[in-house]
Amino acid sequence: MALLKPIDAAAPTPTMAEMVGADEAAAPEQPKRDPIEAALSIMRRMPPNKIAHNLNAICNLIPEHADELLQRVDQPLEEAKCTDTGRAYLLCDYNRDGDSHRSPWSNKYDPPIDDGFVPSEKLRRLEVEANTLFDCYRELYFEGGTSSVYLWELDGDDFAGCFLIKKKVSGHEFVTEGCWDSIHVVEVNLEEGGKAALYKLTTTVILTMDVQKESVGDTNLSGTLTRTAEKRSVIDAEHTHMHNMGTLIEDTETDIRVNMDALYIQKTREVVNNIRSPQTGPSQGAAFTASLNEAVKRHAR
Repeated sequence: MALLKPIDAAAPTPTMAEMVGADEAAAPEQPKRDPIEAALSIMRRMPPNKIAHNLNAICNLIPEHADELLQRVDQPLEEAKCTDTGRAYLLCDYNRDGDSHRSPWSNKYDPPIDDGFVPSEKLRRLEVEANTLFDCYRELYFEGGTSSVYLWELDGDDFAGCFLIKKKVSGHEFVTEGCWDSIHVVEVNLEEGGKAALYKLTTTVILTMDVQKESVGDTNLSGTLTRTAEKRSVIDAEHTHMHNMGTLIEDTETDIRVNMDALYIQKTREVVNNIRSPQTGPSQGAAFTASLNEAVKRHAR
C-alpha cells in the first residue's frame, strides 16, 4: 500500500502568480509565428478602402519589417508631377530610392539624388517606348487617368517591369467618388539565346467606389483582386517585347474587369437583395394563403 505524503504545515501556500508561472513552464513551447506572415494575414482581413492607413499602422508596430511589407503589399497609387516635363506620373516602390521617386518622362529623381538607380541605356529606350504605348492604351481603355512604366535589370539579360494605371472619377451619375488602381509586374526570362522569352505576370487591381444616394444611402464598395499569368513567346520583328507584354497585360486586365463585374459586384447585389426585401410589408405566397384558408374552412365545419 502506498503511503500518503505528510503535509508540511510550515510550507507557505503558493501565490496565484507562482501557480500560473509553473503552468506556463510545464506547458509545451508554442512555435513563434513569422511576423511578416502575421502582418499579411491581418492585411487580408482589413477593409480594402483603408489599405494605406492600416499598412502604415502595422509598419509602425514592426518598423524592422517595414521595407519588406511595403514591397509585398500593394496599396493605392499616388501621383506626382515631373518637374522637367510637367507631366503626371505614378509613385510606387519600383521607382523609389530612399525618399525620392524617379520620373519615367525625364529619368530624374525628385527630390534629386546623386546615386539613384536608373536603367541601362538599352533598357531606358525600351522604357520610353513602353510609356508611350501604355499611355495610348490607358487613353483608349480608361479615357483619362495616369499611367507609368518602370523597367529594371535582373540577372544576365533578363529584366522586369511595372506597368501602372490610376483612374479617378468624381461626381459621376452613379458613383460619388471612385478610383481604379491596376499594378502589373512582369518578369522576362530570355530563352534560346534571346530568340524566345517566358513572361510571368502578376496583376493586382484595387477598386474603390463611394455612393451617396437617397435610394442606397451612404455606401462603399471596395475590393482587391490579384491574378497571375505566364506566356512563352518568340521574339522577332512582329513579336517584340512590347507586343508580348502588352497582349498579356491586356488579356489579364480584361479578365479581371469582367470577373469584377459579373462575379463580385453581381454577387454582392444578389446577397443584398436576398437579405433585404424592397416591399413595404410582409407578403405570403399563394400556396401558403390557400392552405391557410382551407384550414379555416375545416375548422368552421
